[in-house]
Amino acid sequence: MPKKYHIKPKPTPNRFVPPRKYVIIEQDQYCLHCPTNACIKKDCPYDVYTQRRFDSAELRDIIDYFCKGCFRCIQGCKNNALSRTLNPEYLVLGDEYWTPEIITSAYNQSETGKIPVSGAGYGGPFTGEGFDSMWTDMSEIVRPTRDGIHGREYIATNIDLGKKLSLLEFDNEGGLISEPPPLIDLPMPIIFNPLPFGVLNQEVALAMAKSAKILDTFMIINESKLSRQLIPYQNHLIPLTNKVIEDKISGFRMVEFFDCNDVLALIEAARAINPKIVTLIRLRLDNGVVARVLELTKGGAEVIHLCADEKGKELDATNPQRDKTRFIKEIIREVHLSLIEQSLRDKVTLIVSGGIADSSHLAKAILSGVDGAAIDLPLLVALECRLCRNCKEGLPCPVKLETVDAEWAAQRMVNLMNAWHSQLIEVMGAMGIREARRLRGEFGRVMNFTDLEEECWK
Repeated sequence: MPKKYHIKPKPTPNRFVPPRKYVIIEQDQYCLHCPTNACIKKDCPYDVYTQRRFDSAELRDIIDYFCKGCFRCIQGCKNNALSRTLNPEYLVLGDEYWTPEIITSAYNQSETGKIPVSGAGYGGPFTGEGFDSMWTDMSEIVRPTRDGIHGREYIATNIDLGKKLSLLEFDNEGGLISEPPPLIDLPMPIIFNPLPFGVLNQEVALAMAKSAKILDTFMIINESKLSRQLIPYQNHLIPLTNKVIEDKISGFRMVEFFDCNDVLALIEAARAINPKIVTLIRLRLDNGVVARVLELTKGGAEVIHLCADEKGKELDATNPQRDKTRFIKEIIREVHLSLIEQSLRDKVTLIVSGGIADSSHLAKAILSGVDGAAIDLPLLVALECRLCRNCKEGLPCPVKLETVDAEWAAQRMVNLMNAWHSQLIEVMGAMGIREARRLRGEFGRVMNFTDLEEECWK
């Protein structure tokens, strides 16, 4: 049995105190001044009241940062001197898709490297748009031996990048005649996508490259931004370009081309320079994506990277036959099934980016039909970005991303990916699937809320 893929997290504290959902309000006029050993504060299961301190940089008590929201102190105070209310600073994080819950959960995972824990549990959403309308079958979770992240069971998260042969040819002596195409084994179904916005200085780029090397994955980077500082990490870099540049081909294991009319010719030129290179095609997720994927696959494409917008929506919704923009899970499924109908699915690897905000989205994207995902904004959130988009308007960054240290930033990204990896294993174990390759397009193990609602109430 191959060695298990293991990521080593390391506690990496936040530079700034992240806003929590609730703030604790203590009303002294209602306090009965109970003896210390009788005060409900001493019974806090998370020792919030003993860890609290005053942050001189932000001029506030950071008790809310340690609170897990179990409400034990609120319920147990004899005269209701303690209460909680929504934090207005928390409510303005992100937007309707990149919600405050997603952002603060990523902060926690980037700090600890562990699956987030809340004393109040997870209250939803269990229905809604996009991935929230998609449920996974957890029927195997009751089995006591199904315990992947604790080492009692082998659950592989590897995927292959590249195409595979449909048939193998052998000579009369049993020797293999077929020449297998280059294939890269990725230990986790994630690569890093270029950041769409933010402070993209050399420290941030170096941090992404460092974490990609530690995780044994890849980072896509525009070829114009390749610097000498990144050369030691070139085995984990994917230059993004629209032309064949020899030094951007010969020294790398993978290269990504923007889709264009002669992209297949660019791939052939790249193979002529480096026969072992694996090529990706960066394709807009729009109305014509299905036909284009079929065309490129028949033409010899190895890996196709489907790019949606930041909220997982298609980039061109001008089709008059539809009244709304489609979400990536519907488009992915259409592409996946079209390739199956043409007997082409195993000849190409599909990667998707855009709208992959947390680990559940990763699993659901693979279930919809892709092999893996390229992520971007979660890496930015790992660096404490609040997705305020001030940087796009030339305004100062509230968490001073321009001052981050590459080592600190790299470890934060590694911690986040470790938490995602653990959660992916948990989902696969609960579904009874022991290999990420088998997770791809497993529609029979998925329930869509809209379908269930229609079946129940039609």
